[in-house]
Amino acid sequence: MSRQQDVEFKTIDGLLLRGRLFSAGERGPGIVMTPGINSVKEMLGLLDVARHFQEAGITALVYDPRSTGLSDGIPRNEIDPARQVEDYSDALTFLAGTPTVDRTRMAIWGYSLSGTIALCAAALDKRAKLVIAVTPPTNFRDFATNSRELTPSPKLPKLLAKVIKDRESQLKGNAPFMVPLIDVNGESLLGQDFGIIDKKTWATHYRAGTRLGPNHVNRTTLQTYYKQLLWYPQPLLRLIDPTPVLFVLSELEHSDMLEDQVHTFESLSAPKRLHIEPGVYHMNILEGAHLPGLMKVQTDFTHDALKGRIQKADRASTAEQGGTLVTGAD
Repeated sequence: MSRQQDVEFKTIDGLLLRGRLFSAGERGPGIVMTPGINSVKEMLGLLDVARHFQEAGITALVYDPRSTGLSDGIPRNEIDPARQVEDYSDALTFLAGTPTVDRTRMAIWGYSLSGTIALCAAALDKRAKLVIAVTPPTNFRDFATNSRELTPSPKLPKLLAKVIKDRESQLKGNAPFMVPLIDVNGESLLGQDFGIIDKKTWATHYRAGTRLGPNHVNRTTLQTYYKQLLWYPQPLLRLIDPTPVLFVLSELEHSDMLEDQVHTFESLSAPKRLHIEPGVYHMNILEGAHLPGLMKVQTDFTHDALKGRIQKADRASTAEQGGTLVTGAD
């Protein structure tokens, strides 16, 4: 078998999801990976992450989520977190059938929104023996709010009116209404900041229509917002236990988002570790000279979790920026 190959697998509802398989040199652990919201596998360092797992003896499957990139799904670029949770299970089924994977040593991994989706998948599918969540958004009770306030976004009523008008239009046979996921200011329709570092460069790319990766488009359906608002993952997080969890966070994340992430980590009863990578933002945590060290944190956790070395904490932990906080390990 080639060390890398393009693959496809079927979901329970008949879609074909397409990705790339990074096969380890011998039979051993395997990990399923997906990118952030409306992203494709070639963006934001994911293929390099997969190569690092491969070099550590861990077969990695990274795929484009449904309706994005090369994967099937209509309407295109409609993001449904609940369905993506299910897709992780179908990806695990595919991974379990590959020659280099021991089905008793499988894991799941997600970045940004897919980090939260991966946590939910690990709560429901115990074939995953560990889960790694990289910069997962965790404060979904305030999904429709401004990033630094606890009040509803003033843009929400107008957006919801457009969502309902779009539903009426689709019932008449019209195509879904599409909108940019990230606007010229680096924000969503609700004014949420996506953590883009260089907004001037982003604005140039936006106006030029530059793609951020092969088969990537910066648009989504209005119904994406409807599905996001319906999704409330917090109750599922209580079901992750006893699956070991690694949170990988960025030191320069928005302060309120980082606080929420650490609070969510501390609330988990599962065996867990926390790593806060110094000097990086949400969008560049997987790219740059720091990546080999950051990947050692993740591969060490994977091997330790599979050997039963991640234990539950006796008390709540306190996050320390700039390194790995080992909670309850031997």
